[in-house]
Formats: sequence, structure tokens, C-alpha cells
Amino acid sequence: MSAILSADDLNDFISPGVACIKPVETLPALPAQQAANEYEVVLDGQHPSSSSANGASPAQISLTDCLACSGCVTSAEAILVSLQSHSEVISTLDAAPALRVVGPDAQGNFKVEGLENEDAKLFVASVSSQTRANLAAACGREVSESQAGHMLENLLRGPEGLAKGGKWNNSFEWVVDINVARDATLALGTAEVLSSPTPGVSAPSTPILSSSCPGWVCYAEKTHPYVLPHLSKVKSPQALMGTILKTTLSRKLGIPPNRIWHVAVMPCFDKKLEASREELTDEVWARSGLPGRGVRDVDCVITSKEVLMLAESRGLSFFDFQKSASSVPPSIPFPDDKVHAFLFPKKGSRNPSRIAGSSGGLLHHILQTKAAQIAGSEIQINRGRNADVVEYSVTVNGEPVFKAARYYGFRNIQNLVRRLKPARPSRMPGGKPFGSARRPAGKAASLDFSFVEVMACPGGCTNGGGQIKIDDAVILERKNISGKPGPQEQKDWLAEIDEAYFSGEDSQSRLDSGSPENNSGGVSHSYIDDTLAYWSSMTGIGLDRLAFTSYREVISDVGKGSATESAAHLAGKAGGGW
Repeated sequence: MSAILSADDLNDFISPGVACIKPVETLPALPAQQAANEYEVVLDGQHPSSSSANGASPAQISLTDCLACSGCVTSAEAILVSLQSHSEVISTLDAAPALRVVGPDAQGNFKVEGLENEDAKLFVASVSSQTRANLAAACGREVSESQAGHMLENLLRGPEGLAKGGKWNNSFEWVVDINVARDATLALGTAEVLSSPTPGVSAPSTPILSSSCPGWVCYAEKTHPYVLPHLSKVKSPQALMGTILKTTLSRKLGIPPNRIWHVAVMPCFDKKLEASREELTDEVWARSGLPGRGVRDVDCVITSKEVLMLAESRGLSFFDFQKSASSVPPSIPFPDDKVHAFLFPKKGSRNPSRIAGSSGGLLHHILQTKAAQIAGSEIQINRGRNADVVEYSVTVNGEPVFKAARYYGFRNIQNLVRRLKPARPSRMPGGKPFGSARRPAGKAASLDFSFVEVMACPGGCTNGGGQIKIDDAVILERKNISGKPGPQEQKDWLAEIDEAYFSGEDSQSRLDSGSPENNSGGVSHSYIDDTLAYWSSMTGIGLDRLAFTSYREVISDVGKGSATESAAHLAGKAGGGW
């Protein structure tokens, strides 16, 4: 969801008189003696009730089914919010004793204890920098983003955190910074845009549109399928991190992916939608290579504000946790030396500069890399009609050689996709194509963009819909604000979050001396490429399946034909008799 929409706004649930028809399409014919409507609908994460004792198998409906229907997508989002939440984290932690990783021994080997319990899982977590910045602002100006990260790690891993309560005193074995996966997506995304594609991956159409924002991707799939060939195929940092964790741990520890439970802490509700995509499961990278209902790379996503709820679920206050690095308990090494060095760099992670924005900095990184490849080039910036539309050019002697743009917020996204919409041919002899006459003069030049960074939330990811807001009760109390905060207070609050995000400690970059990457924002492409090649070799899976994804048009049948016609059609498909 965008920043202007929250779970509290979802009031469009299917009415009682409208049946969900999706699962009926794959059901076998019912025996003649069975009455109508004897199939039980079971949503992801739920268990069938005893009412299905009549012998009929429960009709399993995944979130993807609900999104494919698209008649009640926001209702499906509401369901997802309830299934992926702090309550789900607590219930999973308390379901069984956690698997314990022991090692390394003298030979460098690891072993897993507790496998005899089929319900036991190994718990790992990944955390976004936007969440840490939001939590730092909630704590007060005296707490930095990195200190908020230490507080969060103490909650997830420390003895005084989640492990202090619950039936089994479980906690997370590793807590990883998503920024390291973001660096990998920067390198992969830059190679994709600058014509250095990964073998086995076809290049998107120009202009290439970023795809790390799931709200934007869902919008494109459901309403503007003609832009799907333009979407970058590189996985988002959240998705890539999930694949790295599941593949490496399952290979190195010899356990199946379903014994590893990965939670991502993100600034956005739509990341819950992304985690539920069938394109982001082990069905793609370990089995058929095609989307399917496999084991998710990210099992659960919680937002920044749900971190506070997670602590409260154990009777704790997030703001009471220690914020020093020394307070974080040491963890065992990750069971692969090279992947460990990548996931836990000695100098820590760093956020992009302020000019790169708060959404990961892919556009800025591409521009820097392109400029570094051309001697005497410079980057020119042209402001658009509002702060969320910016156009960029890499120029040589005043002549543009590369163009890119930033479009944030659905108001601006609608203008972008309208300019990309292909004109329909006229059926009249000599007639002009539909759409060409309505395009304002000069707008066709926007198609010269090589890359466009698209984000659903105005202002970028620090303004995500899952972030703690100025009008949340906890912030009103901590800031002693009486009454409803106005626009200026909201603006000041976002400025505090951005300040925490951009003032994070900058690590020493892992760069090769004299390489072009010295001017590409502190990310060494050679280091990333070497690490990804090792990962692919270690897992025995090609990067085209590990680091890239796909998209599909979502076609809605809602409103097409009468309910009677739909029922008759589905009855025929199922064999009739019901």
C-alpha cells in the first residue's frame, strides 16, 4: 500500500451475497449425493476445520489467487496483513523449540540440533535501513540509525528480547542488514540498464522501469500490462536476501527450505504482497524454474510499526533496549565463509547520499556508473512539475548521451504509464492512431529515457505505509503533542526520518583501486560479481534463477457477464451435479 492507504482504510470486502469462485475452477465433480457448497475455503496460514469431515478436500486459496481475481484486491491485502504480522511471528516462535546451529567444529563443519521435531524451524531475520531510520526517529534525535539497529537486534536475538518469553524462549539465530542485498541489486540493475545482461536473462524493453516497489508492480500487472516488458527483472533487495538465506542455509546445513523461517522487517505493507508472489519461492530456483506454490523465500514481513507491537506482545518496550554495539550478543558464524563476509561486512553497511534519495539509490548509482565510463561527462538535473518528478542527463559537451528519470507517487506514475501507452491503430482508412493526438507536444521525448526509477510512495521508501507516523499514539505521547498534527508537523517528522537515514555512518567502500567503480557510489561491481558467481557455483543454480524474477498480467473477470452465466460455466468445467 502507498503511504496514503493503511489497513484501517480497507472497507471493500466481498459482500455476503457474492461467492468467491476461484477455487471451484480446479475442483473435481462432486458425488451426486453430496449437497451444494460443501467445500471449505481455507486461506493461507489457516487449518481446515472439522466441518470438512464429509470427505471433501478443503479448497486451498493463496493470496495469488485473490490477486488474480482482482475484484477484492485490497481485501486480499487486509487478509495478508493479518496473516503476516507480529502475531504470526509470535505464534511461529512459540509453535515448537527452534532448531539450533552448532559449530563450526575443528574441520569447519556445522550441525543442526532438534531436527527430530518436525515443527522445529531455524529463525533468521533481515532488516531494512528505512525501518532503522524510522525507529531512530521514534526514539528521539539522540538515537542514530545504527543504534536503533542494535536495539532491534537485541529484541530479535538478545536474551532480554523475544527469547525472554514464550513457551520455548526462541529467538532469531541471525539478523542481517538488507543493505548488503541492496548493493547486489545495484550492481545487477546497473548491468541490466547499461547493456551487460546476465546470461540466460533477456533484457527488458527501453525505457527500463525499476521493480523494487511491489505497490508499483502490482499496479502495473493489474491495470497497465503493456508496461510489463519494461520492468527490471532484477529481484528486489528483500527478495534477493530471502533467496540468499534460504539457498545457502539449506545447502550448507543440509536442511530443506521449509525448515528455515525468514522474517523481513520493512517500511512498506506492500512488501507483504511481494513475499507472497509465486515467482519468489523455491519452486523457481530449486525445482521447475517456473512460478508455483513452493516454499517462500520470505515467510513473513512485518513493518516498522509492527516492531513496537512485537515487543509489546512479549510485555516489552522497544524503547528500553540498549543501543550500544557492545550490548548485542555475538552470533555464531554463518555456515559459509564467503557468504558470511558478504552478509556481515567488517565495516558495516552504509546508506546512499542524500542526492540518491531514500529508496536505495539505484537511479543515482546507474548515473554515476555511466558518467564514470565517459571521460569529461557530467550529470545534469532537471526538476519536474513537483518534487517527486526529476529528470537526469549524462552529458558530454552539453549533449546528452544518457537520460533517466525519477517518478514517485501514483499521481506521477499515472502520467508516466500514460506516456508509455502504445497508440491503437485506427480502423478508418488514413485515420490517425488513437492516443497520438492526445499526447501533448514534446511528451514523446520521454521515451528517450533509458531508465526510470518508480516508487509508489511520495518521497520514497522512508515514507512507506508501514512506517511509524507522527499521528500514531506512541509518537504523540513521546513528543507531548496534543491534538491532531498538521501538515507542517508531518513534514517535520518525515524530515527527522530522512535525517536519521542519511546520517548513518558511512563505511569504507570495498573498491578496487583504479577501477571505474570508484565513482559509482561505493559499490564494487567486481566484488559483487565475484560473490554472486561463488553463490551460484556453491548452490549449483544459475543466477538467472537465483537473482531474477518475472511478472504476469492479472486479468479480472469481475463485472464480465452475469453471475448465472459464470456459475453455469464453472459448473460445466467441474463436471456439473452441484
